[in-house]
Amino acid sequence: MQRHFDDELKELHKEVLTMGVLAQEAIFKSVEALKNRDKALAQEVIDADSRVDELELVIDERCVDLIARYQPLAGDLRFVTIGMKINAELERIADLAVDISQRVLEVADKPLLKPLIDIPKLSSIAQQMVKDAIDAFINKNVGLARKVVLSDPQADSLRNEVQRELVNDYMTRDGKTADRAVPLLLIARHLERICDHATNIAEDVIYMVEAKVVKHRPQEL
Repeated sequence: MQRHFDDELKELHKEVLTMGVLAQEAIFKSVEALKNRDKALAQEVIDADSRVDELELVIDERCVDLIARYQPLAGDLRFVTIGMKINAELERIADLAVDISQRVLEVADKPLLKPLIDIPKLSSIAQQMVKDAIDAFINKNVGLARKVVLSDPQADSLRNEVQRELVNDYMTRDGKTADRAVPLLLIARHLERICDHATNIAEDVIYMVEAKVVKHRPQEL
């Protein structure tokens, strides 16, 4: 029975990894669509979200089935239950990439308000945090999980910089820029929220491996 359980845990690994790859691709494509004002690519991200939703259900069902059939204990139980939580975080990350793509559709036919500098930087941080969080889960790597958590303030800082520039340098000076500035504000916010979800995953990994709660307790890192 243990061998069958181990085999199914490996399948869970693969499915969560696939979910993570899909989420990372969605982030990348949504921001590429923004940079190139590519409505077709933005729509591709929106259309692909159904695959993520389907995989989320598959992973949830597998986790529930593993608990019901094998009644895992201690570390194995934490792994399966944290797998369910991470699954939900990744689905939300993919949803946020869809939100970004929808904002792209709003601005794609309008002149770009300003050169895109901080948003692509924030996107790179978000993608790396998601990748590292998934790798930390798959490999039970607490050090990598801590790196993700400690990266979140940088994402917050970039989001704040985007907000400050768009509000103070554009919208306050010329209200007519709002229809182009607000979508960029929202995109920065969506990317920052992606980083928050990656941080949640990393915190769950630390709990899974060390049974230590670090959420809302940065001093515990």
